[in-house]
Amino acid sequence: MINFLSYKKKSYFCVIMKLNLPEYQFSIRQSSTSKEIFDAFRKKYVTLTPEEWVRQHFIRFLVEEKGFPASLIAIEKGLTINGKPRRFDAVAYNNNGEPLILIEFKAATVKISQKVFEQIAAYNQQLKVKYLIVSNGVKHYCCQIDFTTRSIRFLPEIPEYSTLV
Repeated sequence: MINFLSYKKKSYFCVIMKLNLPEYQFSIRQSSTSKEIFDAFRKKYVTLTPEEWVRQHFIRFLVEEKGFPASLIAIEKGLTINGKPRRFDAVAYNNNGEPLILIEFKAATVKISQKVFEQIAAYNQQLKVKYLIVSNGVKHYCCQIDFTTRSIRFLPEIPEYSTLV
């Protein structure tokens, strides 16, 4: 299903799709080259891409529906993997400031594949968080990592923050 919002970027037409998340109000403006959405976490306007549309909705969902403290969520942080700089989409910390959940977003039109899980797993080799979330806004996956048994357990839904800490 297509939402009312669409825009042009880099000479191709992008459409923001309706997501499997609650609808939220965002501040959106037109810059000289693109539409921008206000990111309350980074406290600035950022280019509105299909992936950013998912990120903004999902982070609001975590805060407003799942009780994640907004002050314990960081967006697009850098790390180095095999000598190459990388950026993960979001991380939620526990009350001690330790990374708890690593989150990877894709545009709604991008299928969640094994490659996406390999990407977030590569980031997690360095961070060693207990939970991973992958979402394209339509499908959401959350898994718990047990480093002792080297196993992964997929959870039936995105848990409340209070059950994770």
